[in-house]
Amino acid sequence: MATLYVSPHPDDFRSLLALVAAEFCPSFRPQIITEDPPASLNARSRPALVLPAGQGDPVLSGSGAVSWYLAFQGKRAGLDSRQQSQVWQWLSFTDNELIPVSCAVVFPLMGVNGVDKKVQQSSRAELMRVLKVLDQTLAPRTFLVGESITLADMAVATAVLLPFKYALEPSDRKSLINVTRWFTTCINQPQFLKVLGQITLCEKVGPVAQKPNTAGVTKVTNTCPAVDCSNTTTNGPPKTEAQLKKEAKKREKLEKFQQKKEMEAKKKTQPPTEKKAKPEKKELGVTTYNIPTAAGDKKDVISQLPDSYSPQYVEAAWYPWWEKQGFFKPEYGRKRVGEENPHGIFMMCIPPPNVTGSLHLGHALTNAIQDCLTRWHRMRGETTLWNPGCDHAGIATQVVVEKKLMRERGLSRHDLGREKFIEEVWKWKNEKGDRIYHQLKKLGSSLDWDRACFTMDSKLSYAVQEAFIRLHNEGVIYRSKRLVNWSCTLNSAISDIEVDKKELTGRTLLPVPGYKDKVEFGVLVSFAYKVDGSDEEVIVATTRIETMLGDTAVAVHPADPRYQHLKGKMVLHPFCERKLPVVFDEFVDMNFGTGAVKITPAHDHNDYEVGERHNLAFINILDENGLLINVPPPFLGMKRFEARNAVLQALKDRGQFKEVKDNPMVVPVCSRSKDIVEPLLKPQWYVNCTDMGKQAADAVREGRLKIIPDHHLKTWFNWMDNIRDWCISRQLWWGHRIPAYFITVNDPSVKPGEDMDGDYWVSGRSEQEAKEKAAKRFNVTADKISLRQDEDVLDTWFSSGIFPFSIFGWPNETEDLNVFYPGTLLETGHDILFFWVARMVMMGLKLTGKLPFKEVYLHAVVRDAHGRKMSKSLGNVIDPLDVITGISLEGLHDQLMDSNLDALEVERAKQGQKADYPNGIPECGTDALRFALCAYTSQGRDINLDVNRILGYRYFCNKLWNAVKFAMKTLGDNFVPTEKAQLCGEESVSDRWILSRLSAAVSLCDAAFKAYDFPSITTSIYNFWLYELCDVYLESVKPVFIKAEEDSQRQAQVCRQTLYTCLDVGLRLLSPMMPFVTEELYQRLPRRQPLTDPPSICVTAYPDTKEFSWQNEEVDREMEFIMTVVKTIRSLRADYNLTKTRADCYLQCSDAATVSLVQKYTLQIQTLSYCQAVIPLTANQMVPEGCAVAIASDRCTVNLMLKGLIDVEKEVTKLMAKKGDLEKQMEKLREKMAKSDYREKVPVKVQEQDAEKLRQSQTELDKVKEAIENFRKMM
Repeated sequence: MATLYVSPHPDDFRSLLALVAAEFCPSFRPQIITEDPPASLNARSRPALVLPAGQGDPVLSGSGAVSWYLAFQGKRAGLDSRQQSQVWQWLSFTDNELIPVSCAVVFPLMGVNGVDKKVQQSSRAELMRVLKVLDQTLAPRTFLVGESITLADMAVATAVLLPFKYALEPSDRKSLINVTRWFTTCINQPQFLKVLGQITLCEKVGPVAQKPNTAGVTKVTNTCPAVDCSNTTTNGPPKTEAQLKKEAKKREKLEKFQQKKEMEAKKKTQPPTEKKAKPEKKELGVTTYNIPTAAGDKKDVISQLPDSYSPQYVEAAWYPWWEKQGFFKPEYGRKRVGEENPHGIFMMCIPPPNVTGSLHLGHALTNAIQDCLTRWHRMRGETTLWNPGCDHAGIATQVVVEKKLMRERGLSRHDLGREKFIEEVWKWKNEKGDRIYHQLKKLGSSLDWDRACFTMDSKLSYAVQEAFIRLHNEGVIYRSKRLVNWSCTLNSAISDIEVDKKELTGRTLLPVPGYKDKVEFGVLVSFAYKVDGSDEEVIVATTRIETMLGDTAVAVHPADPRYQHLKGKMVLHPFCERKLPVVFDEFVDMNFGTGAVKITPAHDHNDYEVGERHNLAFINILDENGLLINVPPPFLGMKRFEARNAVLQALKDRGQFKEVKDNPMVVPVCSRSKDIVEPLLKPQWYVNCTDMGKQAADAVREGRLKIIPDHHLKTWFNWMDNIRDWCISRQLWWGHRIPAYFITVNDPSVKPGEDMDGDYWVSGRSEQEAKEKAAKRFNVTADKISLRQDEDVLDTWFSSGIFPFSIFGWPNETEDLNVFYPGTLLETGHDILFFWVARMVMMGLKLTGKLPFKEVYLHAVVRDAHGRKMSKSLGNVIDPLDVITGISLEGLHDQLMDSNLDALEVERAKQGQKADYPNGIPECGTDALRFALCAYTSQGRDINLDVNRILGYRYFCNKLWNAVKFAMKTLGDNFVPTEKAQLCGEESVSDRWILSRLSAAVSLCDAAFKAYDFPSITTSIYNFWLYELCDVYLESVKPVFIKAEEDSQRQAQVCRQTLYTCLDVGLRLLSPMMPFVTEELYQRLPRRQPLTDPPSICVTAYPDTKEFSWQNEEVDREMEFIMTVVKTIRSLRADYNLTKTRADCYLQCSDAATVSLVQKYTLQIQTLSYCQAVIPLTANQMVPEGCAVAIASDRCTVNLMLKGLIDVEKEVTKLMAKKGDLEKQMEKLREKMAKSDYREKVPVKVQEQDAEKLRQSQTELDKVKEAIENFRKMM
């Protein structure tokens, strides 16, 4: 076992890093010792890790080496070489940038150094600078590298631990929102909590009291944090003269510090003098829209915009106005929907959510994508319909109402009776059922609510009835007795999608409804059957020992030599007189267990097929409630899992039990009731899918139906080509009752029928119609016919399967059906490709002869930031409305208390919420959520959604807000845009460049929408607004408007028209994804044609590539070069800390063309790089002395004049010290790499990292030397 030696000091962050890394490495957990390592180990410092024998160099010392080794063992050093390099970069950042400045700020507070105010203040400023760099990096991220915690997070978090505990006050933390969010996320992970405990963040900076050493260490004398204690133990070597001098100096400083504390204490006892209170920094709060506006009236757009973006203000009042104006209806702008439209028709129906449902992030993703597409098609001028609807959700709704009845009135549905119970369900639906519609409106979904449908409405119910009767008349629907997924709690068959597959690794106790104690699963029980007429026995094994009561055979493989002598033999059932034949079947795996398998045809899907092949008896041993039937006493009437123990004991009593052992297995669990699903033989209605499945597969193969992305095609063909018949019976009361009747003929000439005989079943639109069909079939008068309607209802997926045409009134011919069917697109999650999409295609082709849509776009499944499936018990199911409005951690916890989770699951979920959302979820707003969801769809099959990243898009909204506010101020109150967006020929290079970039964004969005490439849309719009319009164009044209006040107004007028075009087109590009903020800002802009332009951005034309075709590759190339020069100048300014000082810049160009280009863009370079003057030079012209040099490209070198602007001697002194440090580091690394056994003993990965570190250090050293040389030239 490995041993880890660490410091006992509670604030030794280097040791804490090693301890945290060890917690992330459960498979390699070392023994922890808080003492110095023995001198014989030659460990240079703590932490030190002593490895077990046989693992190369037995000792690793120093936090870097130790934590890397532990993180690598725990797979926390990066998933691939790229991530490992990124982790290494963060370790370098921690050592070189973060730790020195953190120590400089915190150590004086801890009494390690005297408090030198100047030094401390400068260090504090430097710490905030470094942390702000970190804050910007973390803005779009949850963790530093990848999607989970790595060594990078551990190292940086432990390095900033002391500042967060002792130096960063609440005001500091507010300015570091991303760092604080990330830090609290890290320290609340279980591994951090185990090492650090609960961390209390700093409230006010002050001296830190020394903490008592609680580790029980006797050898350590120096307990200062992060100080190497290896040579200061009482048993260690004597201290050198230098060490003694250093300690004396430290004592002297401590004495001064103590005197200072005494002076401060004395001051506190004196009466305070009145000081002028400093004005508090105003924080941006929530701004609300308070102007009285009746529902449906237009929002006030005359009053001034708030100072900053606030979702609550922006999202108020717009949706009711859009709805009242009819913008979401396909009739908008035309006399009737059937009117011919040259732009075409777009129709899409919503995947109907369950009436019981509440929105989760999966719904939010679906609706963000669908509404984005709908709004784009509407803005393109197409006749657009996005049809809403809601599913009656048979099982889910019945369960909810049954629980409500029992809770409030102590009644079951059977107490009420079928009709009264259905009345209760309708009552509940009318009270609660439209909640999800309100949530959809909150998301901005532009659905035509006048066409909203409910699958139990009379129109849709009639269509369901008609579909069943037609398919039954054709023989496509038939009656059969087969195994179904049975829930004993629900007393109903359930579909495959309602069965959760719970994977077990071995023996596990699971809770089962109706049982007080948990039930054992994940074990394999072996027992023996006696061979009839001999002493021989055959050993079989099962995971469900109670089902042996229904065994009717033992099967072996035909080629198994062990059992050839048993052909024609029987085995004896131990509990009844039944004899079981030994059958030979190739389905048996002769290499598994004994090669003999018990066969229970009535309770196992594989056994059912064996029973069919060998004509075995099918003995059903379970009733609908899970009680044993058709079995001998004492098992008769027992509950199934109580019988499990009874059968096992009875086998032991008879001496036929052999063994029980752990067995990995999958247990089927009902998603609705959490009951264990049983395969049960039941007479049910089935749909013959063979022909329909072939037609659906052929439609895709022939290109008539397109599935996007095409990696789902394999799944489609696999399902369609191997399709099984579909069980559509459900033993419920809520749903579409099956319009089928069992016939009894009151005539002695007609023999009585059986349930399984299809001839004795008839379907009809009414009982009278069914009676007439039955009389005709049996050639008797109608009065001799008695009918009994099937009690069952249809599978919910049956009504969902005809949803695309039932919503338009099928089977009746209606205008909507003629115009909107077939639809254009079906968009949904890939997880219901078979359960819903395939059935819609099959039913559409069969009942209408047409495909229900032309394309299917399947989006990914939403998972949490760690890639886990959304689950209430994990606490990671998030209501999108909580992301929109924000919620505290306590609020998230309160939601768990209202759920159906047990106490243990609630506690587990709380821990999950605390780790992921330690500060709750901030208010992000609808627009930011929609934009983030669209941006996320590039991640393939699954989306790992980090709620914290959505906040980054709220900041984008704020940037957008400020940009438009600034631009509107620049345009002025009297600005009038031209009637058409076009070039006038007088545009500056900046104007031509931004219009080129605008045209590129239009082109990218157009192509990406057509390809359903949502990340490309979000990226192109984001880049245009943030990096091109805001960062470059708006900055570069500021001098134009300043000069306009002094000189000619013409250039400023041209610039204003360009700016207006960018705002107008940029907002329209963004509108489908961010409808609220774009409407708010668009309404404030003047119109090109006020009398005829549409009233809302959502019905304004989407920018078209034909209109905006100003892309200029030459200007783009030139500006790309200019921005490279600008960034190089900015980098030099940052290197030499020229924050506010303007310096002259000499640009040495390789040729005359580059000189000409620089001259052309001089104003842009000067403005964007904050230079005093920009002077282009040819390659032959001399650069003045005193410049800092950087290469922008092979065509241009930047020379920034520093002479007279900085203290040269001071800078040289700093650089010389840095040069010395770098040389020492490199020397140590070279010594390590030069050792004779380095190649053999050091892992290849570490060797690569050493080489990379040496290369980086060499590059840094070269830069330092170059800077020193440049400074010396100025002396």
